[in-house]
Amino acid sequence: MTRTEPPALTIARPGQAPFAAATAVFNLAAPVRPAAAVTVRTAEEVRAAVRHAVSERLWVRPLTSGHASSSARPMRDSLLIRTEPAGPVEIDAAARTARVPAGTRWGAVVEAAAGHGLAAAHGTSATVGVVGYLLRGGIGVYGRHTGLGANTVRAVELVTADGAMLRADATSDPELFWALRGGGGGFGVVTAVEIELFPVARVITGAAFWPAAHGPELFTRWVHWTRDAPSTVTTALRVMNLPNVPGIPPQLTGGPVVCLTGTVLGLTGHDEATARQRAEDLLGPLRAVAEPLLDTWGVAAPPAVVDAHMDPPDPVPVAGDHLLLSSLDADGVDTFLRLLGEGSDSPLVNAELRQLGGAFAAHPPNGGALSRLDAAFAFTAGGLVTDPGARAAIEAHCAKVRSALAPWDTGWTAPTLVERLDQPQRHLTPEAVARADGVRRRVDPAGVFRHDIPPGASARY
Repeated sequence: MTRTEPPALTIARPGQAPFAAATAVFNLAAPVRPAAAVTVRTAEEVRAAVRHAVSERLWVRPLTSGHASSSARPMRDSLLIRTEPAGPVEIDAAARTARVPAGTRWGAVVEAAAGHGLAAAHGTSATVGVVGYLLRGGIGVYGRHTGLGANTVRAVELVTADGAMLRADATSDPELFWALRGGGGGFGVVTAVEIELFPVARVITGAAFWPAAHGPELFTRWVHWTRDAPSTVTTALRVMNLPNVPGIPPQLTGGPVVCLTGTVLGLTGHDEATARQRAEDLLGPLRAVAEPLLDTWGVAAPPAVVDAHMDPPDPVPVAGDHLLLSSLDADGVDTFLRLLGEGSDSPLVNAELRQLGGAFAAHPPNGGALSRLDAAFAFTAGGLVTDPGARAAIEAHCAKVRSALAPWDTGWTAPTLVERLDQPQRHLTPEAVARADGVRRRVDPAGVFRHDIPPGASARY
């Protein structure tokens, strides 16, 4: 038998070109600084990289797009393993599943699935990495219908600290499969995931913008609508202070604006009339407040959804904060707008309430460590870090907002939305933490991946 040689890897150090490529992150305000870095595409390359790290006594830190770099632990004394896809997304239209290589961004999955009349439980950006998004929960654009993205994962392929290649699913190592889905990481380097898809004929999606002077009435009407909203509709309402830069319509840059984005699902061709009525139930009362400055809502194919939220396509320097909130009463809306709406001194580009409830709150059968969110809204906010003074102003204002919203703060967080390592974080019960730690003791007894675990997700480290 011919012995297979391990693949040759380019382990790069600071100052080398491959190091810069491997450590590039989407959030330019949160660079990562590992001791060494390597870009890998295949499972065998991942194995070789993990074994190299162990031999050099380095911790292992997986990375894809770096959208969450601001909430990551420092990477000193670590080998960063950047995953890039080894091949295309594989769609099984009959089974309504997709096999997604690690390193794949959501845009590739959306396009591949749409060709079969299918969609995935993706988020608002085409450039976010699939694996990190899913295994940290995943709050998606169809989430009130699908639930958390982690609930759509059917199998995970990974390399563990001893170099073993495993596949975890509901029947093969179900305890590891449970822990991987929202348990906080620290289990290995994922090389592929298999996810569930669902049929979508058409969607109604877009964004509508109004002057922020109409914020009190717009937010009041929207919050009232959310209390009985159908689960096929998932929305977000935002206050935005958009910069005057290419790509942003000039009518949106003269001052703060209120923006409604979202998606209304039409699951079959026969559902379009119902979807149109549900969109009108949402938009009609808001359009009656005032004529929008810009309104792009309309019937579209599913790939249009990733553009509706207007997430930046290119890396940007941002800082911000996140909370999970209970249902807002009139005082809650007033508090939100007093600190973030027209007339406030907010330095934030975006302050957003994402609608939860529906399937987000349901108890799915065979869910993972994180399978639901018991909250009405996910609050996220962020500003552009153009200099140290801007960062200080953003963080100070976020602290003020956090304090003011304390009466509605559930005390829980969603891992995919956490903006800072030092912000309060809690997404697992003590029982779930203990259970996930039990899995870590089995698959990573030496703690090679320990620094990949966020605060509060492990009692071991």
